[in-house]
Amino acid sequence: MRTKETPAVPVAEAVAGMAKRFTELALSAPDKDAAVAATPDWSVTDVLGHVAMEPARYRALALGGGEWPSRVADLPAFNAEQVRTLPTRDRADLAGILRADTDALLATIAEFGDRPPLMNFDGDQRVRADLALGTLLGEFVVHGHDIARSLGEPWPIEPAHVPIIMDGLHQILPGWAKPSGHTASYALRLRGFGSYTYVFRDGELTVDPAEPGRIDVHLSLEPVTALLLNYGRIGPVKPALTGKALVWGRKPWLGPGLVGRFHSP
Repeated sequence: MRTKETPAVPVAEAVAGMAKRFTELALSAPDKDAAVAATPDWSVTDVLGHVAMEPARYRALALGGGEWPSRVADLPAFNAEQVRTLPTRDRADLAGILRADTDALLATIAEFGDRPPLMNFDGDQRVRADLALGTLLGEFVVHGHDIARSLGEPWPIEPAHVPIIMDGLHQILPGWAKPSGHTASYALRLRGFGSYTYVFRDGELTVDPAEPGRIDVHLSLEPVTALLLNYGRIGPVKPALTGKALVWGRKPWLGPGLVGRFHSP
């Protein structure tokens, strides 16, 4: 279970701030058709368009409508169709849509107060609408990282944003686990922010179970490293060599393969 070792960043503040940073970066690209390495079939405009469509969809889902793939395996095709049918390919218009829809989403979540609804999400999972803001924040942060790398621009990631993203991801991780007979338990420490437990039983994942049992693998990760590993933007070797990722326990050899037990986001 996550413990708050470092004061939490307000979620709405993080999401609104990153929406602004992301759009500014996408608009700064000199070539709107430049390829983005982490999403090789998409240009800067495609990535901006994909992300710009998300806040309105999150809001529709929170209000009991909207669309989302019923199977995780269908998400790539869903995203591709979303980009193909963008309402506009003008970057300034897309940036305006993203910011306005993010503001509307945050206002809707605020109206729910301490009774946020459950909404459908990846793989027909039911998730809390307020915690789902974490996965949207992940979209802003990680796709911003993708564009910045392609442009050769800096993209500092705020470590305090990582636990917010993790809170969102943990709602959907069970549905993203690949079919397998894997049985093992992992304790992940996000340095400065607390710990999480992942327990696989015959391939079925439970996050932070009340009784995790004996831990097989312990992992200690620098927060930004953990985020980029989770999203497949870096591999495990360099973090291990630089001390940003440490693994120990009864079965330490399982540690580097944890990310590979999930479908790619």
